[in-house]
Amino acid sequence: MNKNKYLLYLLLCGLMLYYAVPKFSLESIGVDSLFAGTWLLFALLVAAGNLSAFLYTPKKQKAVRTSGGYDQKRERGFGG
Repeated sequence: MNKNKYLLYLLLCGLMLYYAVPKFSLESIGVDSLFAGTWLLFALLVAAGNLSAFLYTPKKQKAVRTSGGYDQKRERGFGG
């Protein structure tokens, strides 16, 4: 479920960039250019953060019931 959330946020960020970039004027001098550059910087930081969270989210491990009555995490590659 977590990966789906990050993918949705990444797609929404891409949609906002697709809509907003043609409306920005980076050639002008002054506050308009400063706002456009700052907005693009923040949007790219959001996209980078969501992309890294999507790619590097750890996988869930299965819980194994033991004879002691508590759950242990099964290590990958060990045990049956």
